Amino acid sequence: MSVTRLTTLDLREMKQKNEKISMITAYDYPTAELIDEAGAETILVGDSLGMVVLGYPDTLSVSLDEMIHHGKAVVRGSKRAFVIIDMPFLTYQINSEEALRNAGRTIQETGGQGVKLEGGVEISEAVRKITQSGIPVVGHLGLTPQSAGQLGGFKVQGRDIKAARKMIDDALVIEEAGAFMLVLECVPWQLAQLITQKLSIPVIGIGAGKYCDGQVLVYHDVMGLYTGKRPKFVKQYAEARREMLRGVNNYMDEVRNISFPGEEHIFSMPAEALDALRDN
Repeated sequence: MSVTRLTTLDLREMKQKNEKISMITAYDYPTAELIDEAGAETILVGDSLGMVVLGYPDTLSVSLDEMIHHGKAVVRGSKRAFVIIDMPFLTYQINSEEALRNAGRTIQETGGQGVKLEGGVEISEAVRKITQSGIPVVGHLGLTPQSAGQLGGFKVQGRDIKAARKMIDDALVIEEAGAFMLVLECVPWQLAQLITQKLSIPVIGIGAGKYCDGQVLVYHDVMGLYTGKRPKFVKQYAEARREMLRGVNNYMDEVRNISFPGEEHIFSMPAEALDALRDN
């Protein structure tokens, strides 16, 4: 039985029915396969790739080629989930034409279903240009990692009236420009709830409280694989790193004490063939 991917209409219908949308990041084939099998509605190939997979100090160092490379693997590993790929720093901010060209390349080369852009009114024309070409766009407001330096670091956004009003205005502009979904990161839950109620498109929260239409977390945080600083809004659901380390240590021990490979892991040849080789 063939499996069809979820669409933007499916996700919008989930909001209308008040059914929560789960989103989690993936950066490779086996992780995407696992998340897809678990039943997540959306997979995000985030530019968090730079920090949790490639070892960069931030997300700004990630290139479009790297996002495409990992996006291809995620699409190949999934069958049902709607795959969204982050557009990295300076691939959409310069002008809307370049944004469309880079978004088109991302979708064309990966086979992904949508792209994600950070920012509000300042990137609305890029969102409009991309969506008018038929490419689904996810917006991202609040703490936008690509602009963290300008925002004063990784801090909660939208706490005062002026900042909150701007975020509401930005959200409405991004929706009007054609985005089919919005991510809100690290904002007060009351503001996130208000924006979720105002928009007709699904709003996905990360550090934005439980009243959004869904939640997103980084896979490596969920599984306990990332060793860097863990934000307050992250919840760890597994001790995968500990278990993986135990497995590697057990393997190394068995190699050293020659208990691996065992009889069940080796191949043999006929005795007469071996005798013939020895005689030569």
